[in-house]
Amino acid sequence: MISPALEQLMKEHEDTMIIPGENVANVMKEHPLEHALLLLSQAGYSTIPVLDREDHFVGLLSLNDIVKKMLGIKGIDTANLEILTVADVMKTEVAVMRPDAELEDVLHLLVDSAFLPVLDAEGKFCGIVTRREILKAVNYTFHVFDRKNSETKVVVHANSNTVN
Repeated sequence: MISPALEQLMKEHEDTMIIPGENVANVMKEHPLEHALLLLSQAGYSTIPVLDREDHFVGLLSLNDIVKKMLGIKGIDTANLEILTVADVMKTEVAVMRPDAELEDVLHLLVDSAFLPVLDAEGKFCGIVTRREILKAVNYTFHVFDRKNSETKVVVHANSNTVN
């Protein structure tokens, strides 16, 4: 269990923890792998969300997934990139979260993932929570916890009419 005081400090960064879906590079499951490879290489990401036509999250696609499909017995074969679609190679068994997920659960899931897709109740893609944004909030929390905690103690002591 996370201390309520620590969790409250972390929640001060709640608005920056979720990167909105419209700001996240993604591909459609119907896209050819060639398009996905170009997008991944241009965007500079190693993994991106895969969506259907109604913006439902359906999986993740990584650069590694595409490269594995290009490797053949005789070397690299790029012919598959025009034939195969994103749906043919994407990962569908992926940890996801809801916008109201418990912080402790999110922290556990981010141990094994660089980011978590955030989905609404209907499975529509809302955005991502990245390990980077969470670590920024943790860093902030660690740096201000003692200061905020001692401010609280001063107020409590001032209100209790006791001298320490």
